[in-house]
Amino acid sequence: MDKMRLSMVFMIGALLFLCSASNAQKVASPPSPSVSPTPAPAPAPAYVNLTDLLTVAGPFHTFLNHLESTKVLDTFQNQANNTEQGITIFVPKDDAFNSLKSPSLSNLTKDQLKQLCLFHALPQYYSLSDFKNLSQGGPVNTDAGGGYSLNFTDDSGTVLLNSGWTRTKVSSSVYSTDPVAVYQVDKVLLPEAIFGTNIPPVPAPAPAPVTPAADAPSVDGSSPKSSPAKSSGVVINWGIWSKLVLAVCGGLILFL
Repeated sequence: MDKMRLSMVFMIGALLFLCSASNAQKVASPPSPSVSPTPAPAPAPAYVNLTDLLTVAGPFHTFLNHLESTKVLDTFQNQANNTEQGITIFVPKDDAFNSLKSPSLSNLTKDQLKQLCLFHALPQYYSLSDFKNLSQGGPVNTDAGGGYSLNFTDDSGTVLLNSGWTRTKVSSSVYSTDPVAVYQVDKVLLPEAIFGTNIPPVPAPAPAPVTPAADAPSVDGSSPKSSPAKSSGVVINWGIWSKLVLAVCGGLILFL
């Protein structure tokens, strides 16, 4: 019996020791660090479909047809959505192509027409405010490469473009969200690398019509044209009076 009691006491003591050791481990174990949530990735820029954009925002049908026929549209589309630099495109309206008489685009080769289309884009995104910095530098190369550059001028917020042959302005912003900017211009941009440097001079503005000056009044307030008539009338009156005086004097002499 004593041995059974001792074994029972030993088992109870062992259980108490194990329980106390387990509790001590729970108390001594440091708290698990809190896990910070992973930030959500930044949303990717929206895909810009240049075909839909130019079709809806136009009328830019002529320019879009040239982009499609020369495969330049694929170049612009890839640059707009698959590069960090982005793209800036200057699009002339259909009226700008219709009013272009000299030089004509009908005599251009397919390669020249392709270069002309590439000449209407810059290989980087530019907002309207960015053009002020561009105006302080030199010519800016276009997508057409070396020798195809544009000069920019900021005139009180109005962006002016000069290609040598073409002097025009940005008339409106069609689309401008980094990395794609599309701006409307009033004229087709013609590069010197295609059309040469024999640029016709800009016609001078027509002179204002000259209004003939009115006849200056004479000193006594009468017009110069009326003076001869009055002077001739005075001479005639004095001639009549002199004849009457001579007649009267002659009659008095006869009576005397």
